[in-house]
Amino acid sequence: MWDFSINRAFGLMMRTLPFLLLRIAVYFGVAVAYVLMTGVGAGVGWGIGGFGDEGFRAGATFWGGVAGFAVVGAVMYFLREYTLYIVKAGHIAVLVELLDGKPMPEGRSQIAHARNEVTQRFAQTSVLFAIDQLVKGVLRAVTGLVRGLMTVLPIPGARQLVSIIHAFLRIAIGFVDEVILAYAMRTRSTNAWESARTGLVLYAQNYKPMLKNAAWLALIVYGLSFVVFLVMLAPAGLAVYMIPGAWSAGGMVFALLFAWSVKVALLEPFAITCMMQVYFKTIEGQSPDPAWDAKLENLSAKFRKLKEKAAIGGDTTEPAAPLPAGNATG
Repeated sequence: MWDFSINRAFGLMMRTLPFLLLRIAVYFGVAVAYVLMTGVGAGVGWGIGGFGDEGFRAGATFWGGVAGFAVVGAVMYFLREYTLYIVKAGHIAVLVELLDGKPMPEGRSQIAHARNEVTQRFAQTSVLFAIDQLVKGVLRAVTGLVRGLMTVLPIPGARQLVSIIHAFLRIAIGFVDEVILAYAMRTRSTNAWESARTGLVLYAQNYKPMLKNAAWLALIVYGLSFVVFLVMLAPAGLAVYMIPGAWSAGGMVFALLFAWSVKVALLEPFAITCMMQVYFKTIEGQSPDPAWDAKLENLSAKFRKLKEKAAIGGDTTEPAAPLPAGNATG
């Protein structure tokens, strides 16, 4: 059915408890900030609305809440590179070492150790963010290629079915891009651009098992997220009740926010840990296939840009050596 061990993934995650607590603090903090600022904005709007009739007050309350929500959204947009660099990449760095059976420092020093590892691979947040965006673009191109191959199958209703599958795979690849970053860390190359390029080629030439497992994980993660959403409807409704003017649209929004925070804080690292198991086991001993390298180059402008960056992005410009047989999957 799938090629990863759920028990092993949970075990690895528990060994990175400092990072799990950091993720919970960051992402639940973001959710709470959205709720609080929406309430503050709605309160200000309600106060301003006192200068008009009931209709004016309702409109002012609503737009005040929207403004408060937007302020937090704008702050998060500018902090997205930092959260990727410190929270996500740091967690991946720790998980890579644990998958390879390397000893890790316990406690708070685990986070400091991870930050040092990330800094060695990606000197600046902007470099890591740029690589991540290029990787996502190439992954979308690969799923587009899969869709193109499936549309030629002589199956009734194939186009409609493929459209659904394509939309689902676009969600599933959200668990793959960080696995490519994990490969860049695992190879310890001085050229992170080149490591990402090599990791993408290895992913593409093994796209069938990778997409199959990513699809299973998407079902698991989004299914659990929906359950969390249903559970959070009650406390979200209470939060809305406390906002002046009963900001009725907020209940659904706040429940989605709390479901999102659980997803990114706990469910996504679980999915990424599972995908790392599959990826490292699948590519073990493989070298990048030049045919797939050429196919990606023709398929994706972002892959061509990644190759250009790799040519000038570090001391190492040759593809990473085939990974030796090891204990990455336990």
